[in-house]
Amino acid sequence: MSFWDRIKPTERPLSATEAETSADGLHLRLLWEDGLKTDTSAQHLRQQCPCAGCVDEWTNKRTLDASQVPASLRITQVQPVGNYALSFVFSDGHSTGIYPWKLLRELTQPRG
Repeated sequence: MSFWDRIKPTERPLSATEAETSADGLHLRLLWEDGLKTDTSAQHLRQQCPCAGCVDEWTNKRTLDASQVPASLRITQVQPVGNYALSFVFSDGHSTGIYPWKLLRELTQPRG
């Protein structure tokens, strides 16, 4: 048996079928394949940005000071990244984060 015969495919994460921002750009709403509707603020998305400018690539320590992200931050643009993620342009000009579906599901779940 070869190496390739032993590889098990990973389960495909749920993906959103619809993504929309509120009229003021302060919130993101997602509709998921399983019918769940979730949302979060632009501020929360920006505070959790996974890009190398916001998280140290070697230590995984967050370098972005979340307290410096204003509540008035808006999403100005949403773009798909292949079939696996979304990227955002925020009103502070930040645009380098790629948010995979799994991360977006976690970030948009109700906090409790």
